[in-house]
Amino acid sequence: MPRGDKSKYTDKQERKADHIAEGYEAKGVSRKEAESRAWATVNKDDGGGKQPGGSGRGKHTGHPAAHKGGEKGGKASASRSAADRSASAKKAAATRKRNAEHGHPSHA
Repeated sequence: MPRGDKSKYTDKQERKADHIAEGYEAKGVSRKEAESRAWATVNKDDGGGKQPGGSGRGKHTGHPAAHKGGEKGGKASASRSAADRSASAKKAAATRKRNAEHGHPSHA
């Protein structure tokens, strides 16, 4: 199997890589570099391709890259003032209430 061959990756892993690459491109990273970083992240996350013959087959993963994103989000929230966070919470509550009145299902 030549280097760079993606045949052992699942459809889900490919979607994950595409999504990560889009995020990098939105930040101004070149397409080639974004693809490279995205596949590196998928490999770090899953240990390789999950299909038979792939190096990540049968390996349990803790999804470290996904956890890192959650940490970053927490830091962003912590750096805002209590008043800012409270205002956001009130706005979100009002939106949920308004959506409930219009019969929109909530994301429970």
